[in-house]
Amino acid sequence: MPIIESTYKPPFYFKNGFISTVYSGLIRQISLEQERERIMLNDGDFLDLDWSFSSNKNNKLIVLLHGLEGHGQRPYITGAAKHFNTNGIDAVCVNFRGCSGEENLKYYSYHSGATGDLVEIINHIISAKNYNDIYLKGISLGANIILKYLGEGNHIPKEIKAGIAVSVPCNLSGAAKELHTLKNKLYHDRFLKPLVKRLKEKQQRFPGSIKNEDIKSIKTLYDFDNVYTSKAHGFIDAEDYYSKCASLQFLSNIKIPTLIINALNDSFLSPECFPVKEAKNNSNLYLEMPNYGGHAGFIDKKNVYYNEKRALEFVNNSANF
Repeated sequence: MPIIESTYKPPFYFKNGFISTVYSGLIRQISLEQERERIMLNDGDFLDLDWSFSSNKNNKLIVLLHGLEGHGQRPYITGAAKHFNTNGIDAVCVNFRGCSGEENLKYYSYHSGATGDLVEIINHIISAKNYNDIYLKGISLGANIILKYLGEGNHIPKEIKAGIAVSVPCNLSGAAKELHTLKNKLYHDRFLKPLVKRLKEKQQRFPGSIKNEDIKSIKTLYDFDNVYTSKAHGFIDAEDYYSKCASLQFLSNIKIPTLIINALNDSFLSPECFPVKEAKNNSNLYLEMPNYGGHAGFIDKKNVYYNEKRALEFVNNSANF
């Protein structure tokens, strides 16, 4: 499809990508009542799903996937859930393995290409709930999972009507390189510290799975992916993981209406993360590249973010595409 011309115009101070990203990650607050459901996975592990509901029962649901080291109560997730609830659509906020406040049962956990867990979540929703129209929305890592799921050859149930991917590092190798630049050092270090902490906790529970010297060798996110993420999830190394899990290679196969919103001033994204060619060559793929927004920082009026408004608008119009 032709590239969508964005209408996003943030308040003056939030035109700065760093400010909009930090404000959205650390300061924004959302009040939302949620109900937790735990589902058991085929491998004996579990996932926690946080549900919130509209006052109107119209059999529609948005499934929301968070980013790296996020969870189902992060404002960029609950903000979308609340906006959809207000407009007649139920929401379920997924907590990836180990992200709900309780460590998962396996040595492995989640990663940017873990579409198998999404398949199980969707199968659970379709078999146990009563939704005719299901929409998928992800932020960052969660967005990459959604795009990969939609394009890698999975059976997409007829109930899945549309997808939305926001601030998506669809070229994982390029995005990883960006995160290791000086301009992103604060973000990089903020991600790395809890990841290493959790890995040390896993070592206590699975002492034969990783050596002390391997953990001590982790100085960067790339090291973490090389030492843990890749090995724990069946990849050769970090580059093999990035190559096989990057959603960019699957975009041409997406067959339902799908919107990508990536801000041009998102410092996490490399040039390859703006899939202009892929969007132009796939009638189901819509690419919007606002000048502003940073990383998941599309601040707008009344604490409803631009990407949340656009997501609702997109799913409401998806039947007409």
